[in-house]
Amino acid sequence: MEFKDIVALRHSVRKFTDKPVERGIIDEMIMEAMSAPSSKNTRSTGFMIIDDKSLLEAVSQMRESGSSFLKDAAAAIVVLGDPEKTDLWVDNAAISTTFLMLSAVDKGLGSCWVHVNGRPRSKTDSSKGMAEDYLRELLGIKDNMKVLCVLALGYEKQ
Repeated sequence: MEFKDIVALRHSVRKFTDKPVERGIIDEMIMEAMSAPSSKNTRSTGFMIIDDKSLLEAVSQMRESGSSFLKDAAAAIVVLGDPEKTDLWVDNAAISTTFLMLSAVDKGLGSCWVHVNGRPRSKTDSSKGMAEDYLRELLGIKDNMKVLCVLALGYEKQ
């Protein structure tokens, strides 16, 4: 597939089939995303793969709105950044996530970016805290890492 075709086909997918995504495909995607450019080659982006259905269900509850479809994804990739390596961790992680989304299209997968960084769990109840804090506790994310987004992955339901 030519690059222009990949770009033309990329769109946000929120409905997935039950077909699992092979771990080898996800590993290839991660390797491709790791080749994304980063500020001063800091390589400040990290990834966490989730393919356990019960964990995907729990992750889908990180926000009151905009994340519930994660429970139906075959997998998800949590995109992390290390602010100790660079103050441009958000930019680096966003570029890597874009590579992941384009790689997904190339492999016949759908994806959807669910933003985490700076997002509350609830728009109306601040006592529920932040989505990132929820994920940090749920997934055991190291203190030095920040969460930019979660990328839902799977085969698109037609």
